[in-house]
Amino acid sequence: MSTEAAGTLDSRAARALGLGALADRPVAAAVLGAVIIAFSAILVKAANVPPATASVFRCGYALPFLLAIALAERRAYGPRPRSQVLLAWLAGAFFAVDLEMFHHTIPLVGAGLATVLGNTQVVFVGLLAWLLLREQMPMRTALAIPVVLTGVVLISGVIGADAYGANPQLGVVTGLATGISYAGFLIVLRLGNADVRRPAGPLFDATLSATLVSLLIGWPLGELQLVPTWPAHGYLFVLAFTNQFIGWLLISLSLPRLPAAVSSVVLTIQPLSSVVLAMLLVGEEPSAVQLLGGATIVAGLLLATLRRRQPAEVPA
Repeated sequence: MSTEAAGTLDSRAARALGLGALADRPVAAAVLGAVIIAFSAILVKAANVPPATASVFRCGYALPFLLAIALAERRAYGPRPRSQVLLAWLAGAFFAVDLEMFHHTIPLVGAGLATVLGNTQVVFVGLLAWLLLREQMPMRTALAIPVVLTGVVLISGVIGADAYGANPQLGVVTGLATGISYAGFLIVLRLGNADVRRPAGPLFDATLSATLVSLLIGWPLGELQLVPTWPAHGYLFVLAFTNQFIGWLLISLSLPRLPAAVSSVVLTIQPLSSVVLAMLLVGEEPSAVQLLGGATIVAGLLLATLRRRQPAEVPA
């Protein structure tokens, strides 16, 4: 999962969950959150279940934890408007498509490079906001697009030999689809989260929606294995708790409290860490050209997100 979340977490909630020390150290919290979510594709690969099955359970196992915070937010701030709830559910549909594409990309090009490709959402958010919402496209986003696309070509394996993955050309297609669908999720969820004091409510609704939509996607594709097995579901539970809950918690707590330049650097920790961890832990061997492509995409992400004296965007 990529690293841009819906809103900010009240530091009082963080302290109630035993994260008070990290609430006062946003850089440490952001780095820890980015490293935690870097394990996402690796845990999916280790679970070795069909894509929709991974989507259903990585979302489903996270729901009780998100619900606990969402209920606390509701007690503190009251119910959310119906329109905001509906937008969060629509965002969840985009998230389900994002996860389906991401999980298909992992065997095609590897867990590390799949994570790099998924992070192209940083560029697609600005592009889609410009096309659909008539927001002004930042110059940094326009400059980053050709840089990122160059990296995509290098990862695809059309240049050089010994490209890693079952089908890297198809992998870049599904990887870009991951970035586009995740960008749609972020844009819609942003519209459905008018009150940034309580991000857990919209995220719970979106995660519940993603669980149900993933069931609808997986059923006709024959990708559903709903009877838990071991150790697959051990990996999926760890994924849900660490990535969908703790990782989101740490990042949404910390990045809005950081300078934009720092948040931009933190944004690159997830894809870089994922590539390194995949090589060390699951023996992936991207070619030199593919690694250059990954580095080129990360450079494009930095170019797209570096800014001056503006509120930080929150990765997810």
